[in-house]
Amino acid sequence: MPGSPDTQTRDTFCRICESLCGLEVEVERTDSGERIRDIRPNEQHVATGGFACLKGLHQHKLYDSPDRLEYPEKRVGDRWERISWAQALGEIGAKVAKLRGDHGADSIGMYVGTAAGFSMLHPLFAQGFMQGLGSKSMYAPATQDCANKFAVAHQVYGFPFSQPYPDVDRTECLIIVGANPVVSKWSFLQVPNPVKRLREIQGRGGRVIVVDPRRTETAKIAGEHVFIKPDTDVFFYLSFLNVVIERGGVDRARVAQHMKGFEAVEALVREWTPERTERVTRIPAETLREMVDAYLAANGAALYSSTGVNMGTRGSLCFWLQEVINAVTGNLDRPGGTLMGEGIVDFARFGVRSGMFMDDKTSRIGGFRAVNDAFPGGVMADEILTPGDRQLRALFVTGGNPLITMANSGRLAKAFGELELLVTLDIYRNETGSLAHYILPCTTPFERPDILFAFPLLMGMQSRPYLQATEAVHAPRGEQRDEPSIYVELAKACGSPIFGSSIVQKLFEGTRRFDTRKRSGKGGLPGIPQEWILSLLLRLGRVGSYKKLLESPNGVARPPVRGGNYLGERIVTEDKKVDLSPDILMEAAGELETAFERELSDNRLRLITKRTHETHNSWTHNIEEFVSGERNTNHLYMHPEDARKAGLENGGLADVRSATATVRIPVRTLSDLMPGTVAMPHGWGHQHAGDLSVASKTAGVNVNLLAADGPDAIERIAGMAHLTGIPVDVFPAAGPRAKDSWSGIAE
Repeated sequence: MPGSPDTQTRDTFCRICESLCGLEVEVERTDSGERIRDIRPNEQHVATGGFACLKGLHQHKLYDSPDRLEYPEKRVGDRWERISWAQALGEIGAKVAKLRGDHGADSIGMYVGTAAGFSMLHPLFAQGFMQGLGSKSMYAPATQDCANKFAVAHQVYGFPFSQPYPDVDRTECLIIVGANPVVSKWSFLQVPNPVKRLREIQGRGGRVIVVDPRRTETAKIAGEHVFIKPDTDVFFYLSFLNVVIERGGVDRARVAQHMKGFEAVEALVREWTPERTERVTRIPAETLREMVDAYLAANGAALYSSTGVNMGTRGSLCFWLQEVINAVTGNLDRPGGTLMGEGIVDFARFGVRSGMFMDDKTSRIGGFRAVNDAFPGGVMADEILTPGDRQLRALFVTGGNPLITMANSGRLAKAFGELELLVTLDIYRNETGSLAHYILPCTTPFERPDILFAFPLLMGMQSRPYLQATEAVHAPRGEQRDEPSIYVELAKACGSPIFGSSIVQKLFEGTRRFDTRKRSGKGGLPGIPQEWILSLLLRLGRVGSYKKLLESPNGVARPPVRGGNYLGERIVTEDKKVDLSPDILMEAAGELETAFERELSDNRLRLITKRTHETHNSWTHNIEEFVSGERNTNHLYMHPEDARKAGLENGGLADVRSATATVRIPVRTLSDLMPGTVAMPHGWGHQHAGDLSVASKTAGVNVNLLAADGPDAIERIAGMAHLTGIPVDVFPAAGPRAKDSWSGIAE
């Protein structure tokens, strides 16, 4: 019972998405140590105020699974052997040193997954390990879902992490394109309890309009929804700006003072009238003009987009045009419009001065420019399979599962099988881990101290700014280690000091004696003192210390972002102006006429992704409650009319064929879809993860098998894979399944 001698309630916050909801965690003592008994929302939290989602409240069941890794393991043939940390580090270090000596540092790569991103120190030390090796072969999931935003911000605002966000508390008109925050929360922005916040906009007389190929959960809350044909968003933005100019909605004095290059964009959109783009977007010209009128009439308005736009074929052009619209209408850096957050330091100024994330390195395959120091995941298989200088021969995968999340994962699985060394750092042996040579067991978010991650802390991406720190809720139950400590140990084993500094390496090795777990007897192996590093970061930002923040378990409110202090003041372009027409984007816009003609002639079904309340990427499928009964598989959702034309009915089995692969999946009809659109939830396909006792028994298929990889299949500006709006054909299932589900089904 709560409050009994055997239980304690401890305050912390969730770290599975941007919402960072405040939590109360009930911990009970057992003979084998402490375990989480229950998780509740923290009703007193300064920003999240008693909100938490279903996934966040059940995450301890993921961490307490009997499938959880407790010790380092090595694959020997087809079986796994438990080994010591000393053996694991020694053997990995020796192999890395040899590969580095024989083939150069770039032959060793790293994939830093989404789970790493919601920790402050994990990605920092992963980068530090690679920096010590001297390798530039970094990969990240951003090129699956959001690299377009970073690449465009670099061009337009001078720094990739300069990311304006909608002022949801004051806006009078919010147009959401290709995003579903009611289910997915807000990407790039902390907006807890999205349903409440959207209704608050409506309650003060504002409008929320959702543009999406599906009448999403967010659209149903908003009450205003406009269908759009998948992957035609760029034409919507072109005609939107065309009408803005037609209506006299450009604040030309503001543009002249703070921006440059508008004349080129104005010329670009001149011919893209709503009547013309209606032919491909299927948005009636009258409807689009009414949207523009609502946007211009509002005292503060914002266009906002997310993965449904990002993952299309022209995500960079879409985000660029969106930012141009918000800027030239006077809504950028304006209350009720879009704001540029303020972190605890001026991150953009520091980044430009230090050169952080500004490297112009290019990939060996395809010559793609790195985004945030990471190359496109869509060329990773080619980097492994193509012989030559800088060929990728070893890979560390930390906090991610690329064999589920990346395009053409069947081909990527075969490439991983060619690696001389594959090491995963994870809490499970997932699909990627099943192919690894070594697995290093890591702590969960509840087993480490933390502060808010980089987006809120350094970029100020919070609708209601605050700070918070948390201790570890309980100790690890085995030999799990936190990732920063693992990377310090790996750096030593590889003979390549962390961050490329012998002094820093020796400092961290020496500080292990001060690790609080060792001194307090809380259990777990000693590691670097994370609390000390977190406190140093806070002190550099002049916002106190880690220990001081712990005294406020509900968080500490920071001043709200008022607007009006970014343009001309905090922007980091050389001339202090927003660049509305960067050369690389204008050049890419030159192919729009060809793309338009192609859209006119392509009438195939278009496949989009879909999320549910119970799933979070591929993470939560090992929780029994989330995948029981009819939820043990994903489905192909079809409009009833499209299903009838294909000879399918609700519950039938379909073969879905793209240019890359074919998968077999049960059908559900859904009238909320725009005719011509089909949808499939992503994150499924766990049949190769035999060590996930729940997930491996699910029957879902991996939608990313249908997506193409390789240098000719990904977007040039940001290296984004094409993961939504994929042209497909759908037929009643016929013929046998393939034995290897990595590759879909047999033709």
